Amino acid sequence: MAKKSEKKPVVKKSLKSAGKTKSTRSGSVTKKASPKKSVKKPITEKEREQRAANLIANTEKKKNTVAKRPKKTSTPKQTMSLLDAVVEGMREKKAKHITILNLQNIENRVTDYFVICDADSNTHVNSIADSVEETVEKLTKERAYHSEGHQNGEWILIDYINVVAHVFLREFREHYNIEGLWGDAEISTVD
Repeated sequence: MAKKSEKKPVVKKSLKSAGKTKSTRSGSVTKKASPKKSVKKPITEKEREQRAANLIANTEKKKNTVAKRPKKTSTPKQTMSLLDAVVEGMREKKAKHITILNLQNIENRVTDYFVICDADSNTHVNSIADSVEETVEKLTKERAYHSEGHQNGEWILIDYINVVAHVFLREFREHYNIEGLWGDAEISTVD
C-alpha cells in the first residue's frame, strides 16, 4: 500500500496597518494582545476607612502576650521548709554534689533559690527528680508549678516558683555551669 501524503494546513500571516493580526489554522483572524495600561480605580469610602483602621491597628503598641511567671507570696519560713524538702528528696536517692545558690540579693533574679545536684545515669536523674517531687508534696503539700526534661533524663528542672531544683547528668552540669552563670549568688554545698 502506498502512503497517502497528508497535507498540513497552511498558516497565513498578514499584517494590517491598524495592528498586528495573525490568521490561525482554522482561518480566523485574531489580534495579538497589546500591553495593557493599568488604570487605578478610585477607592471607595469603605475601603478608605478600612485602610485607616489597619494603619491605626498596625501602629499601636502590641500587648505582651507572653505569660508572666507568677509571684509566690510565702513567708521565709515556708520557703526554707520547701528548700529543706527539696534537699531531702535529693538526699533520699543519693544525689551527688548538692549545691544551693541563694539568689535573694541579686536584683533581676528569676527565683530565690536554685538547688543543683548531679547523677551518674539517666535513670538516676529521673529517680532523683521523682523523689524531689514526692518528698516536697509529702512534707509541704506543694506541687511543682512546672517540671520539664523527664523525657531525656539529662537535665530535669522542677520549678516551685521560689525554689527551682536542677537535676543534671554529670556531664551536662559541667557543660552548662549554672554556678558560674549565677556567680553573684551565695553558694553553699550540702554534705
